[in-house]
Amino acid sequence: MFDVIVVGGGAAGLFCARTAGSRGRRVLLLEHNSRLGNKILISGGGRCNFTNLGATAANYVTQGSPHFPKSALARYTPQDFLTLVERHGITWHEKKLGQLFCDQSSKQILQILEDECADAGVEMRLNCRIARIEQAPPPVEASPSDTAALPAPSSSRREWQVSTTVGSFTARSLVVATGGLSFSKLGATPFGYDLARQFGISVVAPRPGLVPLTFSPGDHATFGELSGLSVDCTASFSPDAPAFRENLLFTHRGLSGPAILQISSFWQPGGTVHLDLLPGQSALELLDTARKGGRELKSLLRTVLPERLVQAFCRRHAPNRPLGQLPQQELETLARHINKWEFCAAGDEGYPKAEVTLGGIDTAELSSKTFESRRVPGLFFIGEVVDVTGWLGGYNFQWAWASGHAAGTLA
Repeated sequence: MFDVIVVGGGAAGLFCARTAGSRGRRVLLLEHNSRLGNKILISGGGRCNFTNLGATAANYVTQGSPHFPKSALARYTPQDFLTLVERHGITWHEKKLGQLFCDQSSKQILQILEDECADAGVEMRLNCRIARIEQAPPPVEASPSDTAALPAPSSSRREWQVSTTVGSFTARSLVVATGGLSFSKLGATPFGYDLARQFGISVVAPRPGLVPLTFSPGDHATFGELSGLSVDCTASFSPDAPAFRENLLFTHRGLSGPAILQISSFWQPGGTVHLDLLPGQSALELLDTARKGGRELKSLLRTVLPERLVQAFCRRHAPNRPLGQLPQQELETLARHINKWEFCAAGDEGYPKAEVTLGGIDTAELSSKTFESRRVPGLFFIGEVVDVTGWLGGYNFQWAWASGHAAGTLA
């Protein structure tokens, strides 16, 4: 018998277990893999981008209310987690844009969480697969004549009964921190979504997020040979979505790099991503100036873009004659292809290449303060399994810490 059972030994689950345990709660953490924190260990190139100093609700994508993340993020901030990191003697550095990494290894973040859980008395079971989760039957109601003799119930919660391959356990609170569908090789499953549906809780359809986009056949014929080439760009999708200025990376199958991963969380199948290959510069002004000097397009573009990209661009868009011979309308069209390349992706690379999973437990189903289900008292959902997805750059780890802390303070 436990006070709290946490299902999932990733970032959110470990932090929730540690938080609940530090309150004196008897906590059991169940993990179906043979080790904890697999996603932590591979993150940030092995150095773990463990938070972002600028994390606010505006850095998260959800189909529900954009205000949902505010409460948890305000009550456990990036500075709070940084204080914990420094208390454990871990050195760190800021790479860019508020992204914080360990100086040495992502193993250090996992070790912090394991040590904190140990200090809080959290019990753990690894290689533990759940066969069944049920709620205990409600207590038998007393007859009216006996009611006065009974103490008032302390809670509307019913006990949870969890049957696993390593035993059966009971608890008053059940926290689901099973993550999304990305990185199936690390053990990702739809367990959290299935459990939610079992208890009548709505799930926003999951799909890959922070994922490379693939070429259409026409674009592949033109740009597929540029694999490995990286350029600075600004990626945007719609007027109501943010634009991202980061690197764009050409691959054999499509486009990747931070700019594309960021915008992929806003992209919809059939939609057009706009790519500015000269961010901060007007291609039309550049072309107009060169036109007066009698230059050819290739000669001009070589001064601002990589040679391989110039060759591919000119094969598709540019007539082989001096810019001075082009009518104004044609010049304006060329400028649009540079400042606003309309990239119509054929699709995305799917969960195997996705950093995160968009969608998940509908935020309308949860308390934004505690992450407890509004329908099922005592059932909590935290971390990536919830329909809240952060931008690239440490935001998703901060969501894990913040949501885990929120649930752990009440469960």
